Amino acid sequence: MTREELTDNVPASKRSNAFTELMSAAKKPKPTSPNPAEDLPEPRRRGWDPRDGLGIYAERPKDNPEGRVVDYDDDFVVIRDKFPKASVHLLLIPRDPKVYFQHPLALLSTSPAFLEKVRTRAARVKALAASELRRLYPSSASDAPYQSALEAHMSASDPPSPSELASLLPPGRDWEKDIVVGVHTHPSMNHLHIHVISRDMHSPWLKHKKHYLSFNSSFMVRLDEFPLEIGSPRFKPGDWPKWDMQCWRCGRNFANKFAELKRHLEGEFEEWKKE
Repeated sequence: MTREELTDNVPASKRSNAFTELMSAAKKPKPTSPNPAEDLPEPRRRGWDPRDGLGIYAERPKDNPEGRVVDYDDDFVVIRDKFPKASVHLLLIPRDPKVYFQHPLALLSTSPAFLEKVRTRAARVKALAASELRRLYPSSASDAPYQSALEAHMSASDPPSPSELASLLPPGRDWEKDIVVGVHTHPSMNHLHIHVISRDMHSPWLKHKKHYLSFNSSFMVRLDEFPLEIGSPRFKPGDWPKWDMQCWRCGRNFANKFAELKRHLEGEFEEWKKE
């Protein structure tokens, strides 16, 4: 993770934007049952550790620090990653203080109840991320039937309600196949968090080899791989920063040539979004 500030540059759209709607809702206090995290006093820290930066979102999501909160409830908060490594990059953060500093591989492998709770919530976040990809890339060839039907229904004199619209539209492109959900073997941030990220790796914040490998190697443990067996080699990925980089889409090996991979990814991105 770098220290540069994120500058959003998402094109305006007349269509419903799930991120915008959810973020607007997130800025308003929600009537929820009492949550111990909400009652925590303002944390007093000596020698602030930047790796604790996710704590404020778990503790006080209604304050919406930096406008990055997408959605929250009593159990989880969903935020946009400050330094996204792809078109869509969200973090799912548990709000239970008891799990803040537990290692994700250990907890997801030893607590069936927690794993099930994460799976249920992650499925919703994955669907949200997929809908954002659809909004960002409406020129996808396989999504053309969906986009045409959507345009026709929304241009009607009496457009259907959102609940009615879903049943009227063809399936279109399966954008969820392009969303990856998982955790890092050695997280860069202290608070437990789950990555929900699109596969394209198209971002100005993808700046070096470790950024790429952290999402495109066994350093990333996908949610559907859990629970891991105790003693699994996945707990110790080895000297992963020295591994070769392979294109996520075509499999071409770029070894240590990050600049060359980065140029290649631009072309792959253009083809991928048009599929």
